[in-house]
Amino acid sequence: MKRATADNARLFVALWPDAEVRAALQAASAQWRWQPGAAIVPANRLHLTLYLLGDLPVERISQLTRALELPFTPCALTLDRAALWHGGVAVLEPSVVPAPLGELRRALGAALRSLDIALETRRWRPHVTLARRANAKPPQLAPIFWPLRGHVLAESRLSLRTSYEVVASFD
Repeated sequence: MKRATADNARLFVALWPDAEVRAALQAASAQWRWQPGAAIVPANRLHLTLYLLGDLPVERISQLTRALELPFTPCALTLDRAALWHGGVAVLEPSVVPAPLGELRRALGAALRSLDIALETRRWRPHVTLARRANAKPPQLAPIFWPLRGHVLAESRLSLRTSYEVVASFD
């Protein structure tokens, strides 16, 4: 698999589910009635993005890793709403964002801005994407309880099938 370019990496900061939460997310996805043409997100790519950083020089990864090493109070996130967003994006989202997660996101944003990394200005809507190009009505799903212990810096690797690789984990 290759990087965005030889000298750049396509990076993002995310919550990365453990095996148990990943299995619950995959089970929730299996309960939707996907139509032909829906692009279902593979289990190994399920995550919740905190910040999309885009293409950054590879040599900045160690600097980013140091900056993203922030304290975090463990908490739990409950994904209790299934929704179909504009453009056919099928998601699971929380009805409530726990205070420690909001605090972590604000601290991460401050750390990233201190490194002169441009951040998206649109409002953050925490979610896990299950599929794209979907038009299925969201099913009634049991809530997914996700114990949060930290975050990751991940890279999106381009190939015939995009994959994600955890670059650094902050637990």
